[in-house]
Amino acid sequence: MTNDTVLSVAGLTKSFGGLQAVRGVDFEVERGAIVGLIGPNGAGKTTTFNMIAGELPPTTGKITLLGEDVTGQRTDTLYHKGLMRTFQLSHEYARMTSLENLMVAAPSQTGESIWSTWFAGKSVRKREAEVIELARDTLEFLGLTHVGEELAGNLSGGQKKLLEIGRTMMNDSKVVLLDEPGAGVNPTLMRKVGDMIVQLNEERGYTFCIIEHDMDMIARLCGKVVVLAEGQVLMEGTMDEVRNDERVIDAYFGGEVV
Repeated sequence: MTNDTVLSVAGLTKSFGGLQAVRGVDFEVERGAIVGLIGPNGAGKTTTFNMIAGELPPTTGKITLLGEDVTGQRTDTLYHKGLMRTFQLSHEYARMTSLENLMVAAPSQTGESIWSTWFAGKSVRKREAEVIELARDTLEFLGLTHVGEELAGNLSGGQKKLLEIGRTMMNDSKVVLLDEPGAGVNPTLMRKVGDMIVQLNEERGYTFCIIEHDMDMIARLCGKVVVLAEGQVLMEGTMDEVRNDERVIDAYFGGEVV
């Protein structure tokens, strides 16, 4: 592991009874990279993400975030360390507005403490104003200002994906795990989602690891691609190398070059 490695997964395994879903996965994500994690259904991609994000404890193996062993730590703990994860199916608060969805994601909100609401009202109001301003700036960045007061449950699939990306911005995340950001999104908004990922990467230094079945999106965004098959790393390399690897063609693409 180098000094530029922000996320390292070593010997990661996960068993569910007699089923071993992940079998010794190893890969690293460098600072400022966009890394793709691909593979056929059942390859162990989402299970790997769930272990990294603290939603599932690994059976064995080690997860290192920003040089710290975070194996088995809880999702909320990892969130405050700068690791954020989105989902294939958006997890918005449907009965809250888009603006409120972003505000909820902001850390260090003094108003969450009963003591502060009673005895530090000025501090609470100051922090709330900061959070509102940041949420509005985030909506503008994402091009969602026009739906800021709309209930999040009424947004389109693509707008919900953008809102999830916006929640990572509220925490100034260091490493973002994106689980199929293109799923259920029309081509126009899919391109916009991709544009936002690139912009956050290039302008704000965000590091991304992306699960995605759309190979054009992976090719456009990712410098390195890690291929999983049957719970193991089959190979890693550039998208050109992946597309021309016979093992990947057999295991993932059904014998056809894409």
